Amino acid sequence: MATKLNKLTPNLMVEDVNQTIQFYRDVLGFEVLATVPEEGAFAWAMLKRDGVEMMFQQRASLTEEITGFSGKAIGGSLTFYIDVDNVQGVYEMVQGKANVVQEMHTTFYGAQEFGIEDCNGYVLVFAQTSTS
Repeated sequence: MATKLNKLTPNLMVEDVNQTIQFYRDVLGFEVLATVPEEGAFAWAMLKRDGVEMMFQQRASLTEEITGFSGKAIGGSLTFYIDVDNVQGVYEMVQGKANVVQEMHTTFYGAQEFGIEDCNGYVLVFAQTSTS
């Protein structure tokens, strides 16, 4: 393949961008990089923590751009796998603040990981390998 893929930044459909920002900022420590509009009720936002960037777009705005998303459920049958260097610390940080959908465990490939559900029903799995 001649073209290099540089980075993946998911853009997730949500009902309420402001509520999503609050969850990712207050529970997971993300910072807001940009929003549209700049204040008020947001239609879109980009958030970042360390090497992880995610975008969130209001349903009405995203279905206007991609009409095939009309009528699609928010959440999805996918997980966002986030490699961390202190999975126990993240686990302790989210206790009582997020719905843990997969308890801490050791995987067949030797990682320590657990999963939470965000305020939109998306699943984030935090994992630490022995080399992380």
